Amino acid sequence: MMGYIHRPRKRAMAEINVVPYIDVMMVLLVIFIATAPVIMQGVSVDLPQAESTEVSEDLSDPIIVYVDKEGQYAVQSGSTTSKLENLQEVTDLVEEYKQKSPKSPVLVSGDRNAKYDLVVQAMVALKNAGEKSVGLVTEPLPSNK
Repeated sequence: MMGYIHRPRKRAMAEINVVPYIDVMMVLLVIFIATAPVIMQGVSVDLPQAESTEVSEDLSDPIIVYVDKEGQYAVQSGSTTSKLENLQEVTDLVEEYKQKSPKSPVLVSGDRNAKYDLVVQAMVALKNAGEKSVGLVTEPLPSNK
């Protein structure tokens, strides 16, 4: 009699081939990297009106820094309004007004069509000049009408 040759039975593989999954993940990563800069671009936004508290009446007249749509600056304290060329002149004049009346709040008012960057630069320049609190005007002031 002839002897039987025992061949080992092939068992089913219990492994998952992850190569296709890695390929899909790489494609998704490339898509996200390619679309992220497009998503981050600026979008024109019409900012809403905001509720805010009024400046308290017990304080003296506020010092208001105006930024118009052409990027020009003006500073108003009481009935005096001065048009200025640059932020250094603005901060110097605000410091001069603050020496005369230290309790006056400092506010920044930007024209509706002014560049947001100019308004922020004015606020930062005032903070860097030593002003502890700089407010933002959210509605037209009576003197502006």
